[in-house]
Amino acid sequence: MIGVFDSGFGGLTVHRALIEALPERDFVYLGDNRNAPYGARPPIDVLNLTCTALERLFAEGCTLAIVACNTASVVALRWIQQQWLPARRHDDGVARNAIGIVIPTIEAVTGIGWHEGGSAAQETKQSSTIAVFATSRTVQTGCYPIEIRKRRPDITVVQQACPELAGSIERGVPRREIRELVEQYVGELLNRIGTTPDSVILGCTHYPLVTDLFAAALPCGVRIIHQPEATARALKFYLNRHPEYDVSNAGRRIFLSTGFSNEALPLIEKFWGDKLPFLEA
Repeated sequence: MIGVFDSGFGGLTVHRALIEALPERDFVYLGDNRNAPYGARPPIDVLNLTCTALERLFAEGCTLAIVACNTASVVALRWIQQQWLPARRHDDGVARNAIGIVIPTIEAVTGIGWHEGGSAAQETKQSSTIAVFATSRTVQTGCYPIEIRKRRPDITVVQQACPELAGSIERGVPRREIRELVEQYVGELLNRIGTTPDSVILGCTHYPLVTDLFAAALPCGVRIIHQPEATARALKFYLNRHPEYDVSNAGRRIFLSTGFSNEALPLIEKFWGDKLPFLEA
């Protein structure tokens, strides 16, 4: 079984793309809605909450988990992969792994796979300006500019923190208020950089739920990188390289939540196309 974890509802955007790409696989989704959003939390809180969520997914029988939260991916995932998971394997002998969504997104935006290295085929790729809209914590880490620069130093990366957006989406505030927030953050970035970006990364999994609002606020012709689709492509490649995690093919779906606001359900059900049978985690 493959686990998908997010701080709240936002990871459903990734989860939807994963089950469409791999409909025969068993998936369990866990939203830590009670503690959402993660974007303003101290790093140690993000780390502890992420480990707790992964433990819950492992208890469901998952051996592979997708951390479908940008904040958790950039703050906690490397330590979890290098320190926490090896220690757990030493204790119980079970091979488990957790992978994030940042690297697939960077691969999509740069056009260079991680195995190709930072300079591969660079001369044939057009330089550009990429804007990243993300939580305050993700912006503070500088993860996207740093990792994109490793592969494509010719790309200019500009960032815009959106401190209130994920929480507003999670709480199900009126769409008018969310539109105003999106327009505010887009306006702040455009005024600051004084030009139009070629592409945009929505660096929080909540944001694809309102992609249409970003598209309306941005100048015409700006490409929006679809993080869920990039993650789904990366997972298919990963499973091809790691068949040890390809162990269940019954198409089962489980949805878990630590508790959420009912006001957000209409947006989620409209996005998903149906009601979701959430169970208490």
